[in-house]
Formats: sequence, C-alpha cells, structure tokens
Amino acid sequence: MRRPRALLLTGLPEHALARLREVADVVEVADRPPLGFSDDQLADLLIETGAGVLVTDHDQVRTSVLDLPLDVVACTGALTTIDLDLAAERGVTVLHDGAQDADAVAELTLALLFAVSRNIVAADREVRRGSRKRVPAAERYRGSRLSGRTFGIVGLGRVGKAVQWRAQGLGMRVIACDPYVSEATHTLPLLLAEADVVSLHVPLTSETRGFIGDAELGCMKEDAIYLNTSRGALHDLTSLVEALRWGRLGGAGLDHFEGEWIDRSHPLTRLPNVVLTPRLGQATGETAEERAESIVEDIVRLVRGEQPAHARTPAGARIIA
Repeated sequence: MRRPRALLLTGLPEHALARLREVADVVEVADRPPLGFSDDQLADLLIETGAGVLVTDHDQVRTSVLDLPLDVVACTGALTTIDLDLAAERGVTVLHDGAQDADAVAELTLALLFAVSRNIVAADREVRRGSRKRVPAAERYRGSRLSGRTFGIVGLGRVGKAVQWRAQGLGMRVIACDPYVSEATHTLPLLLAEADVVSLHVPLTSETRGFIGDAELGCMKEDAIYLNTSRGALHDLTSLVEALRWGRLGGAGLDHFEGEWIDRSHPLTRLPNVVLTPRLGQATGETAEERAESIVEDIVRLVRGEQPAHARTPAGARIIA
C-alpha cells in the first residue's frame, strides 16, 4: 500500500495533524489567498505537490481540481465551495462531518437574546466613543428582565432541546412547537401569540422556506424578541424589517442571512433593535477541533482500507490504495 501525500490548506489541531502524519506525507501551505484558492490555482498546486488527498476549508473544488487523479477531499468548513455532484461522478470521496454542535448554537442563541434584551451592543459602542449624554445610560438603555418571561422554541430537535434547558435555567417558562415531537404541545400560531421570545431551530426545506412572514409576525407581541440561528431563508426578510422598523416587534437577533451575508446598505443594518452576527453559531474552537479530528480519522480509515464515517459523495468512498 502506497503512502499518500496530503495537501493541507487549513489549520489542524496538534493532535489531528500528528495523526494525519502517521498515515500520509503532509504538505502544508501557509500563504493562502484571503478568500481561498480558486479552482485553477488549486489544481496547479495539486499538480505541483502530487497530492492525492486534499484537506481544505473554503477553497474552490470544482472542475479543474476534480478532473485530476484525486482520491479524497476532506473539508473542515462548509461544503458550498465543492461541486459534490461532479466529485461523485469522478469517484472522488468528499469527507465532511456535518453534525451540528447543538451546545454551541444554543449558547449563541442565548448570547443574542442577552445582547438584544439588554441593549449591550449599543451601550458598548457608547462607552468606546467616550460620549456622555444628559439622560443617564441606565434610562436610555433600560432593558428587559428575562426571568418569568415565556420562551417559545420553534423546532424541538437537538438544538431546540439544548436551548430549552438553558432558558429554563434562566427562570423562563418554555413552550415549544414541533409536529414531530410529542412534548411540543403548542401550534405555531399559539406559540407566536404567547411567547415573549421566539427562537427558530428548524431545517430549511420547501415547507419551511419563508414560513415566518407578515401573518406570523403579526401574531407576535409588540415587545417580543425574534431569534434566528438556523437559516435566513426561514423568514421573509422584508416583512421582518417592516415589523422591527414600525414597532410591531421588540427586537431581533440574527445569525444567518440568505447567502450568509448582508450588504451594509441593507435597511436591517440601520435598525437599533437588531443584533447581527455572520454565522457564528458553530464558530467555537471546540467545534472546529472535534470536526478536524473526525475528518482526519476518516482519512486514516481510508488508508487502512476501511469505510469512512462521514463520506458525503453519493457514490460512496474510494479506498486509498
């Protein structure tokens, strides 16, 4: 069995890197373009290094790369830069651990809730500017106590349940809506009307795309806080902006947008009762380390002639021989 050569384009935890070096000759590339290598650039680099295993996070893996005699693409980031259909057609194994870190997402959900309910972002900016106003900050940034309020969870899966016990720990009453979970006893209209906080934790499907629109937002309390750490396409953004702008909603914390970014000129960015983060739900060191280690273990399995646990190509996994 030959010893493969692996081109490493992303940082790995020390333990994972040592494990990879046990089964492959590792070529590390430190100087990378900020947005990653283009498809053609990466193809040239693979040819230059002779690597059959590629470990990447956000480089373009498309026609030029997949036309090469490549065995494995291991991705520690999102799969949006990889042509999965072409990889399957070319017989290239794509490794990716897509398991959601429920605890990390739940923690960010509550972080957004605190930021919105206590006006933390605006108050922080004022302190940094060093400007003092005649009206005391304690009056201008007066927030809302969460204890005793009702927290509504839409989607009681792994993340929803991780949010549930944390919200209960804050002294909040938790209600939930989920047609697939028996303990979620509320319908969506009842939950929206009753909750002081509404938090989405559902997958994006044809049924859930845009399912929070004018009618749903109109059911919510005027001082309610809306949280979305799932997907931006779950709500109608125009309707959400209008509800926030005209006081039909108390505030919002959003970690996702369609395309995972929003232009600075968008009206959402000018609303003082909104906190925006760029997909930080699973952006923790622990999450990255666990995913890197699982992907490296899959490479080890392939080298040993075993099936990996996280192959994402429909054609299955090519054993490195």
